[in-house]
Amino acid sequence: MWFTNLLFTTGVAHSVLLVAATIAIGLALSRIKVGGISLGVTWILFVGIVASHFGLVLDNTTSHFVKEFGLILFIYSIGLQVGPSFFSSFRTGGVTLNLLATGLVFLGALTAYIIHVVTGEDLCAMIGVLYGAVTNTPGLGAAQQTFSDMHNGASNSIFAQGYAVAYPLGVVGIILSIVLIRYLFRINMEKEQEIYMQNNRRESEELQAVTLEVTNEAVVGKTMDDVQRLSGRNIVATRLQHSDTEDIVLIKSETRFRKGDKLFLVAKPADVEAYTMIFGRKLDKIDQQAWDQDKHNELVSERIVVTNSKLQGKRLGDLNLRASFHVTITRVKRAGIDLIATPSLILQLGDRVVVVGAKENVHRVEGLLGNSVQRLDHPQLFSIFLGITLGVLLGSLPIFFPGMPVPVKLGLAGGPLIVSILLSCYGPKFHIITYTTASAKLLMREIGISLFMAAVGLGAGVGFADTVMNGGYWWVLYGFIITFLPCIIIGVLARLVFKRSYFTIAGMISGATTDPPALAYSNSICGNDQASVAYSTVYPLTMFLRVIVAQVMVLMAL
Repeated sequence: MWFTNLLFTTGVAHSVLLVAATIAIGLALSRIKVGGISLGVTWILFVGIVASHFGLVLDNTTSHFVKEFGLILFIYSIGLQVGPSFFSSFRTGGVTLNLLATGLVFLGALTAYIIHVVTGEDLCAMIGVLYGAVTNTPGLGAAQQTFSDMHNGASNSIFAQGYAVAYPLGVVGIILSIVLIRYLFRINMEKEQEIYMQNNRRESEELQAVTLEVTNEAVVGKTMDDVQRLSGRNIVATRLQHSDTEDIVLIKSETRFRKGDKLFLVAKPADVEAYTMIFGRKLDKIDQQAWDQDKHNELVSERIVVTNSKLQGKRLGDLNLRASFHVTITRVKRAGIDLIATPSLILQLGDRVVVVGAKENVHRVEGLLGNSVQRLDHPQLFSIFLGITLGVLLGSLPIFFPGMPVPVKLGLAGGPLIVSILLSCYGPKFHIITYTTASAKLLMREIGISLFMAAVGLGAGVGFADTVMNGGYWWVLYGFIITFLPCIIIGVLARLVFKRSYFTIAGMISGATTDPPALAYSNSICGNDQASVAYSTVYPLTMFLRVIVAQVMVLMAL
């Protein structure tokens, strides 16, 4: 029968059908909630295990490709999402998070070793269980390679068996630890989200619109260029009302200030006091509408989107807008954050700039900047595949350390993650368009994690039941202990001692266990990118430590 042949033979149609059906059924089951909690895409893993148990399997080459390519897509999209804020977040809390993640890595290894000592279980088996419990494939590969190098090319299947048995419950255990921390501390998700938003607003220093009156005699008679040069500050002042007229004019470099003039400027809260001292005094009442639209001179303030790809990576000052178009840019909104429009600011595709000037001049600037939102919907595939290419090269690069029998590699997850973060941060400086719409990044992320989970499940079900029934159930228990105990200890420590937010803890645990499904779950409950930022902050160091620990433990087992 053709349908039976399609299901149980190999081929392109068989592989596509099996992967697609596994994902579809898993996503349908992910809507099931127990106590208000859903395991999300983890259901795809379970569907894959059941399918492969009954003989619905992929061939090894296809399975390996689908798993790794899905992981690359997922990890790369995470890097694109967190890249613009990665380094600022790392400076504010990255050291602490990496210390906590390091503690989780070593606590897991210590737990595995203690179980080996207490139960007499083969240490090689426990290494496999450990890396299945923390869902870390590169660590498993490093352990297998080290064992092979120390035994003249011989292999030991016990690593893979321990990994396969512990992996499914390892995924669940990590997610359960994140859930338990939430209930241990009775965390109110709405309140946690509110605290996050408050901190985010405070950290981004939302810009203020201020009206100042010129009363400082030292400024009277000086031009805007004179004031900026003498004060050593880049003052973003756009409009001026002279003391002897009601007309509002655009401030130019040669504009001279008179006593009693009123000027409108945009500044960070911390700079308002300094600007007030420079010009004279701050007026409490601001008629924003009067400033934005003046009936005499037709000055307007409009928000224009940068969609002209030729401007990618250019400095704002290089456009010379004030001299060429007689307009001023007051602020730039990027990724929801208002930035001061300094001459050194590097423009990126998707930036939303506030332009002030005569209506005709503003429309001319609109033609220069683009302001065609439809252009942003066009995916920048070149930068995505360039990043994946560079990421795979970086992940495959062997790094040699003295005393280590085999080199360390970042792997097909670590390499693309680092490259995507670097490209999203610094790509515009090299005129590489990295802008990707939020919906495109989300689609890329969800497709990637779904492919990954389907391939892992379809590869883990063969022999899974037999291994469990023939004593492997102890490995399942050991794996759950190795997963659950360190995550709970470090999570409680992060909350009680270091006062970290629940979202950050969820992301840190996901990153310290290098577990994409846990991150997918964390993102689904967070509603912001805090978990992804924490994940990306600890992931590179964690991956490195997991590989090193695997090699050291194999040497201990010899």
